[in-house]
Amino acid sequence: MAKQVNVHQAKTHLSRLLELAHQGEEVVIAKGGTPYARLVALEEPRVRALGFLDVHLPDEYLLPLEDDDRSG
Repeated sequence: MAKQVNVHQAKTHLSRLLELAHQGEEVVIAKGGTPYARLVALEEPRVRALGFLDVHLPDEYLLPLEDDDRSG
């Protein structure tokens, strides 16, 4: 269950609320009794590998071009 606090409480106890969010608890910040924002922990960033396409080029594509092949 999310813990709901008003803006004044959030400003006063921000460090404690951040720790609760970091531990996995959802904190809802209300303005005038109406939920206004949600404080949650960040997800760990995904590590993206370079070369995400599974394409294999023949070795001849990596060879330098001959002079007559460089027209363009």
